[in-house]
Amino acid sequence: MEDLKELREQIDGIDRQLVTLLEQRMAVSRSVGEYKAARGLPVLDAERERQLLDSRAAMLRDQALGADVRSVFETVLAASRAAQQEKEPVDGELLTQFGAMRSGGVCPSGSRVLYQGQPGAYGEEAAVGFFGADCVRTNLKTWDGVFRGVRDGFGDYGVVPIENSSTGSIRDTYDLLSRFGCCIVGEYLVRVEHCLMACEGANMHTITDVYSHEQGFLQCRDFLEGYPKWNQRVMANTALSAKFVAESASPALAAIASRRAAELYGLRILQTRINDNQNNYTRFVIVAAKPYVAGDADKVSVQFTVSHREGSLCRVLQVFARADLNLLKLESRPIPEKNWEYRFFADFTGSLRDPAMEQVVRELAEETRSLRLLGNYRAAE
Repeated sequence: MEDLKELREQIDGIDRQLVTLLEQRMAVSRSVGEYKAARGLPVLDAERERQLLDSRAAMLRDQALGADVRSVFETVLAASRAAQQEKEPVDGELLTQFGAMRSGGVCPSGSRVLYQGQPGAYGEEAAVGFFGADCVRTNLKTWDGVFRGVRDGFGDYGVVPIENSSTGSIRDTYDLLSRFGCCIVGEYLVRVEHCLMACEGANMHTITDVYSHEQGFLQCRDFLEGYPKWNQRVMANTALSAKFVAESASPALAAIASRRAAELYGLRILQTRINDNQNNYTRFVIVAAKPYVAGDADKVSVQFTVSHREGSLCRVLQVFARADLNLLKLESRPIPEKNWEYRFFADFTGSLRDPAMEQVVRELAEETRSLRLLGNYRAAE
């Protein structure tokens, strides 16, 4: 029986042949790319790739290796497409986005900042944390209003929640990013510590109704299960809930909101840290009508759609893998006018000022049906 050293030497010899053949294949792929570019042909030929995968798998004597061969050739085809795209320019609209992202300046401090809810809301805390206490803050009733205000110039920036570490993505924000065409220029993490608060004279036995935002209730489910007789009343914002309870002066009402909200509206805290996850954070994004990119930006957000056929999303994900980029988040939202088709949002590591990023953008553009750069900003710590 051969020893391990001899077996490894055989593998090394086979790999040398594979590397030589791969170099030859990539050289031919670049020639194919030049041919297609000269004639205005698309790089991706999905039907050709499907036939190629089928034919390569059919060459096997051991058909049990079919899935492995397909996987290897999917990687080879992805690399071949990348080689062909070296000759393709980024399309005009995307090139404009790319240039704007690269040249955008740093967000100025002391700007007009919009957030949803009442003073004392977690959104206001995020605004102060990101821009500083001197920023001019305006509270609006809805997230829709925040985006509309940014788009129409009523405010310079909007602060909106996009994800909670306990309950996941806040889907409305993704839909509004797509609807209003705003850019993401930053993000900020707020540690969420929900408190149960009520007016003077109230206690755990007098309460019949508790008010909060939907997320507040979701994040305090374990606590609330201990009080099944309480009516849960959903309001637009946690701070608005505290304000409402304070104005009612009723010992039967309570609110779930932040400690700061209790202080602002003169409520007494009955229970602290009632959220299920004591390491609970909400990620807020800072949106603007135009991009701003700091020199230390290390996170990119994009929005894209793919063709409604097999393998289309997989090919997009391969772009990140080949470029050694860490895909931080992938979110899908239904496209209203197209049943069972989805719009994707992705966050990944990187800076658009990195010269290698232009190739990544080019490949993403080729592998998607539509692509929009949402922002390049510094990831929150």
